[in-house]
Amino acid sequence: MGSSGEPGSLRPGGRTARVRAAVLAAAGDALAEGGIDGLDLADVARRAEVGKTTVYRRWGTVPVLVAELLEDMAEQSLPRVETGSLLEDLTANARLVRDTLADARQGALFKAVIAAATCDERTARALHRFYEVRVREWAPCVEQAVERGEVPEGTDAHEVVRAVSAPLYYRLLASGHPLDEAAAERCARAAVAAARAGVYVRPGA
Repeated sequence: MGSSGEPGSLRPGGRTARVRAAVLAAAGDALAEGGIDGLDLADVARRAEVGKTTVYRRWGTVPVLVAELLEDMAEQSLPRVETGSLLEDLTANARLVRDTLADARQGALFKAVIAAATCDERTARALHRFYEVRVREWAPCVEQAVERGEVPEGTDAHEVVRAVSAPLYYRLLASGHPLDEAAAERCARAAVAAARAGVYVRPGA
């Protein structure tokens, strides 16, 4: 089996997979409860009921552990919805983002990771990869809408998907406005209206 060479990068099965799952779940709980400053590898080991030596050997540092947690979250995220309607597809996306951010544990976890990413380059790279994976997962909904003629040729599918979730993250991190169902639906409608108007057509397309 290949490896990236970084601690925690192997994906073997059996006991090692169970240890990995327990440690990542414990790390997520600790992040949600105490933020990045409260994340301690020894505490994660205790929560996961795993030996400290195992955690330090496989992950080594908090940023490495957070990076793998984000990678795992991207892998475990729900797949896209394809209904044949761009509005319905992006509404499903908006609801998924809203449900995640409004969840007490998940919302707190994302706040902690985003805060850490502002001052730690490795965490920032991991966060960027997480969103690249999620945007790439949903981009085909927009690409199919282009093929159906719902939105103009040359529309940047990734930008449309980003436009759906950006206002929801603003509510989570900046404005404090409710992360309710109505907000999610407005985000989807606004992104679709802008896409149909050609706002997201790539320059020169």
